[in-house]
Amino acid sequence: MRLDDFERGLKQRRHVLGDAWVDRATSEATAFTAQWQDFITRTAWHAAWCEEGLATETRRLLAMTATLALGRWEEFEMHVHAAWRAGISETDLQDMLRLASVYCGVPAANTGFRIAAKALAMERRPSPPSPLTPMLRERSFHTFSAPQIRVVLQGPEHGIPVVLCHALGLDHTLWSGVAAHLADRGYAVMRYDLRGHGESDLTADITMEALVDDAARLIGEWGKGPVVFVGLSLGGLIAQGLAIRHPGLVRGLVLSNTVATYPSASAAAFLARAEQVRQRGMASVVDEILQRYVSAAFQRDEPEATARLRSQLLRCDAHGYAACCAALAQVNWSQQLHRIQVPAWVVSGAEDVAAPPGLQEVLVNAIAHSQHTVLEGGHLPVLEAPQAFVNGLDDFLAREGGPP
Repeated sequence: MRLDDFERGLKQRRHVLGDAWVDRATSEATAFTAQWQDFITRTAWHAAWCEEGLATETRRLLAMTATLALGRWEEFEMHVHAAWRAGISETDLQDMLRLASVYCGVPAANTGFRIAAKALAMERRPSPPSPLTPMLRERSFHTFSAPQIRVVLQGPEHGIPVVLCHALGLDHTLWSGVAAHLADRGYAVMRYDLRGHGESDLTADITMEALVDDAARLIGEWGKGPVVFVGLSLGGLIAQGLAIRHPGLVRGLVLSNTVATYPSASAAAFLARAEQVRQRGMASVVDEILQRYVSAAFQRDEPEATARLRSQLLRCDAHGYAACCAALAQVNWSQQLHRIQVPAWVVSGAEDVAAPPGLQEVLVNAIAHSQHTVLEGGHLPVLEAPQAFVNGLDDFLAREGGPP
């Protein structure tokens, strides 16, 4: 039987707000309020919310913005709870609240943050501590030198320097938890967005050599070399190039889920994906990338983290992503690995299909002072096995770099 407008609106209302809220609102209707409940279900929840066009997540953000702007805090809190349960990312809600502070006022946004944080805790998703102490506070800026690179520093001025370099399509936030941990232990930590990623400049000449030279430039401007350079995937290839081309800037390497060169089939796949992204954008490849980056178990068990990863990939500049794909297709450090004379910790993911553990054996066999660890999960152990990764990193730093 075909649903009428009330039933269709009620279905959408349940989808957005959840059964508990809707059951309470409809079951408590009286002769005085029943017609009103029928009216808003037909007009708001069917005519407005079911109209073709905006995605449901966008409508959620608009509803929260409107209720915040009008100070309708009970409705705002209701929509926040519903959004959390539906899996909205913390980043999207933070962005909405920051933008609301500009157009609706700081006091309103401040109240919104307080309500959202309380709702987050009530939904058993408490936000981890991130104190703004001198040791842990993130200091973010862009380089004066060109191309301008977004840099984030944490930790003391005089700790052992550690640089964290992210994977293709992501940005410096991949390392947020690791950076905070290292800063708290007394290391001076630098993260940055690769050229063509995040908030760093996009240029026409993105090659592996240019990416390596960017890393060397950042370390030189930081004035803290030699550093322990931690690179994941593309970041690991940059790490190898840095140790080969600028050996005086490196005291140790962490080569996570990376290779010295890709097999011809993988290189061809990178070139094909680059062309697809140029023509059709990141949305055309994001699901394929997710399958390569994290295991099916992680996607099933960590839907919020998976959604954040997906959003981050979609935000990546298509031309920057495509240019880095082309650089990956051409890179080959395999004949120069013997020049790496610093200690290296090589990390693999047991379920990594993008850089299977067997490919890391080339690194282990060619780099004189290397150790190899296989962690659970896929291509991003910093997400899938964060504690094991941090524990291994702590051991490596303590053994090779000495106490901070």
